Amino acid sequence: MIPRHLQIAFGLLVLAVFVSAAYVMALHSRESHRATYRADGHTMSVPSNTPAEPVTLCVAYDDEGVLIRRSASAALPTEPGGRARELLRALFAVYLDKPSPHPIGEGSDVNEVFVINNSLAVVDLNSAFARGHRSGVWEEALTVDSIVATLAANMHGLAQVKILIDGQERDTLAGHADLMTVYRPADVNQLVQ
Repeated sequence: MIPRHLQIAFGLLVLAVFVSAAYVMALHSRESHRATYRADGHTMSVPSNTPAEPVTLCVAYDDEGVLIRRSASAALPTEPGGRARELLRALFAVYLDKPSPHPIGEGSDVNEVFVINNSLAVVDLNSAFARGHRSGVWEEALTVDSIVATLAANMHGLAQVKILIDGQERDTLAGHADLMTVYRPADVNQLVQ
């Protein structure tokens, strides 16, 4: 007969093996959905098996007061809302980089983008984006225009863009840009070089 203390030790050892295996599987799962691709040198969050594809970012340049198309490469989900969210995260990565052609508030992010009938995109930005945004007619207009133009450049058929902050309508971005408006990419595209 096996002594009781060895039976307990063996049972604890088997339990430790199962707990360790579950922990390793959880880490592997989390890591496979973690940041795995780069757009203009910044890491974004999409599944690792998604191939990178060329995208166009319409980047605002404060000094010149223009939007300029920049090519980038990013892995995008197949679902339209997820694609739009990751496109905007790639754009925000450019703005959060130092030095930035158009600085935005630290912690700015896209909560979600809902695409309805492939023609309307409802962009839900976090409160850090609005709270940290510089106030000024020109700065706010360039930000809104770059969001709309980036979506339009990569999502054919997009006719309207609505911007929310934490899921709520807001009068202005930081005191000037009207967020109650539904923006039309056709109007914004005239500003892009």
